[in-house]
Amino acid sequence: MQSTVLHAVELQGNRSGMATTLSNKTTSARATARYTSIVRPILDAAIDLCQGSEELRFGEPVACVYNPLTYAWASHKRYVERFAGGPKQAVFMGMNPGPWGMAQTGVPFGEVAMVRDWLGIHERIDRPPMEHAKRPIEGFACTRSEVSGRRIWGLFQDRFTSASRFFRNHYVANYCPLVFMETSGRNRTPDKLPVAEAAPLYAICDHHLVRVVELLKPRWLIAVGAFAHRRAAEALNGHDVQIARILHPSPANPAAHRDWAGQVTSELQRLGIW
Repeated sequence: MQSTVLHAVELQGNRSGMATTLSNKTTSARATARYTSIVRPILDAAIDLCQGSEELRFGEPVACVYNPLTYAWASHKRYVERFAGGPKQAVFMGMNPGPWGMAQTGVPFGEVAMVRDWLGIHERIDRPPMEHAKRPIEGFACTRSEVSGRRIWGLFQDRFTSASRFFRNHYVANYCPLVFMETSGRNRTPDKLPVAEAAPLYAICDHHLVRVVELLKPRWLIAVGAFAHRRAAEALNGHDVQIARILHPSPANPAAHRDWAGQVTSELQRLGIW
């Protein structure tokens, strides 16, 4: 009798264990399917953006153009693979890479220390085919800190503590993948390009933005600065996403020196995003 009872208990335990195993496998399969359905298309969209922008040509005063999606692809790919695997409540969108941020790391607003230490990404960065002497690409060995990246990722770190908690409902992207430099090494932003050069670039970037929004399905697109807001409003016209704007964290923006993090937090709370 005791043997029968023990056998029944053991059988029940085995069934419970099998059910747990099957449940875990089902959950894993669903996670894999979600990853494949979102991450792979976002990587494909980034490849299309990279290739399309590589075909464009820019005249003076632009003397040098960097495309981090080429020489920093390993890092950008890791960023997408690690953090884009699911729908988001909000996508933050910047203008284009900064010379000491994404230009070095391949990650939007990618200040070196934040990308390495908080996002946990530290990949090999190659060099662009044409390099400006005053804007060398040193990858994660770069000792310069990009203020915009330090401010925006610092805000997310302070509020969410871990990157995994932030990316559960948020994502960060850039509108344009290219870095433009004048002969002096001065940064030239996309909004300063002549119409004939800007139009084909914007068409490629608009298409990419729409694809990212369709895949991540955010309720909000948060434009970082006025340029990003204008482009988002035009590219996403008619799409089911609300668009808002926050203050750009660049040191070139005087208002950003007056408690930028506090201003942005208050705005996101007012909108009901935080």
